[in-house]
Amino acid sequence: MRAVLRRLAPGTALRDALDRIRRSGTGGLVVLGDDPVVRAVCDGGVELDVEFTPARLRELSKMDGAVVLSTDGSRITRANVHLVPDPSLPAVETGTRHRAAERTAAHTGVPTVAVSASMTTVTVYAGGLARVLADPVVLLARADQTVATMERHGAHAARARARLDRAEMGDYASVRDVVAMAQRLLRLERLGAELAELTVEMGEYGRQTALQLEELLSDTPDELRGLVADHLRVEPVDGDRRPVPTAEQIEVGLERLAALSDADLLLPAPVARCLGLPAEPEDLDDHVTARGYRMLTHIPRLRPVQITALVERFGSVPALLSAEQSDFADVEGVGALWARHVHQRLTGLGIV
Repeated sequence: MRAVLRRLAPGTALRDALDRIRRSGTGGLVVLGDDPVVRAVCDGGVELDVEFTPARLRELSKMDGAVVLSTDGSRITRANVHLVPDPSLPAVETGTRHRAAERTAAHTGVPTVAVSASMTTVTVYAGGLARVLADPVVLLARADQTVATMERHGAHAARARARLDRAEMGDYASVRDVVAMAQRLLRLERLGAELAELTVEMGEYGRQTALQLEELLSDTPDELRGLVADHLRVEPVDGDRRPVPTAEQIEVGLERLAALSDADLLLPAPVARCLGLPAEPEDLDDHVTARGYRMLTHIPRLRPVQITALVERFGSVPALLSAEQSDFADVEGVGALWARHVHQRLTGLGIV
């Protein structure tokens, strides 16, 4: 659906044509592709093969039948076509034009657009989904509201991060601290996904919003990955009571968190279970120790392979903070120059 919405975004020639049809009040039916399957459901009409222009599509839509565009949208291949998709396909729409569009999209796999004459709405059917195209003014208002919400959640996430940083460096972090941070970051990511969908639908009107989204989510994915890498509990290996998770295990942890419903995300227990942490109410204050991934990712230019080597060697934030420069230099792949850089960054507050 995202690719289809991009084709129909405000500012595109196709959206201009659909808006002209909508404003005219005549309604219309447009198939956004032409292949043997589409031709098999076309009955009658006129074969054209002329260049697509918004004005031409608007004029051809005055006829009762559907208009068929080439797959790349550059040409109009048929007009005044009667669509006869499989009538046994399920359809939730009630209007004749919309039922035809819904079934044609399902039968052919080609996106189909219905423009309502009575309601002056544009509905696109693709991939088993239906989406009513909103006016750019409405989309901008939604985007502004989502940006404001993300800014508030970003401020909450920053405070949760500061609390967790202090707790991890002081080695008094709890399951509750980790869960609270994960909840904030996940909410921020989900709002970002909603805003990303809006920017696609907004087309040329969404450029500024896309820049705001990039700024608001700049470090969220890295923070969440670091949090999971720090606190995901995995099965002990070869007697190691606190093994470091593999990249695959970290991905699984992230996928579990992403799969949580919005309702589950509000509760600490489901989030804790995704990380393998104690989830009972009385266990939320249990002590946890960070491995140091998240803290080390804040050191500029430190490579992932070096971060992994340091975590595997020292195993926890307290151990990293108490280590000497010579201890870092002994780690394979770090060396004297990087050891000085890491030690300077971890000295004092312990995190940049």
